[in-house]
Amino acid sequence: MKLVCAEVVDNDHGSWYRELFAPSVTAGLLKASELAGYLNGPVYIQGAMHTPPGHEAVRDTMPVFFELLKEEPEVSVRVVLGHFIFVYIHPYYDGNGRMARFLMNVMLASGNYPWTVIKLDKREQYMSSLEKASVGNDITDFAKFIGEQVSSAMEQ
Repeated sequence: MKLVCAEVVDNDHGSWYRELFAPSVTAGLLKASELAGYLNGPVYIQGAMHTPPGHEAVRDTMPVFFELLKEEPEVSVRVVLGHFIFVYIHPYYDGNGRMARFLMNVMLASGNYPWTVIKLDKREQYMSSLEKASVGNDITDFAKFIGEQVSSAMEQ
């Protein structure tokens, strides 16, 4: 199942992104060209110290990211690292966090875990644990946070 999940994520994430954000184009919030692929200019994360790799690195890092997902046998590791690395690379102009959470749930489903939503009242903890992982090179708090959210979803 791990290979199938990672293969699906690799093959379909671009289509999912376009489908999820097409209404933003209709509403005039995004340009249609911004849904055509990975970003081709600089991007910054508002309120974060983390600066994603340059757009020229995205086309090199994304295939490696998907290969790592395909090779990782443990669902929980794919869930945490898949989410974190996707957001760290930040391959799109907008919606990277939403896409990372969607991909996280695809990977959770591959391990028969429940769909897990990061609730608004947990946003500050979520963002600070991501920042600590991105800038402080310590993913511990983020892994614990995701684990707690999945455990909570399992109790419902």
